[in-house]
Amino acid sequence: MKTHYKLFPPVLAAAVLFVSLFSFSVFAEAKTVRVSGYYKPSTGTYVMPSYKTSPNKTKLDNYSTKGNYNPYTGKTGTKNPYKY
Repeated sequence: MKTHYKLFPPVLAAAVLFVSLFSFSVFAEAKTVRVSGYYKPSTGTYVMPSYKTSPNKTKLDNYSTKGNYNPYTGKTGTKNPYKY
């Protein structure tokens, strides 16, 4: 019976490289924008500064979308991306 141990390291290295490149590209898309604080004239209250995802054509990467996580507040998203 012939073993194929010589094939395992290159295959493992290729798999690790693929996973690391894919995960980098996913996280590279999640950029943030700082929102300045402001006063609401209707109530006279001050809204604190915050962060949001960069504007784009999709709602799938917003912090408030179900399955996503806001690193600034620690909250997970609850909104359905196809209904709002």
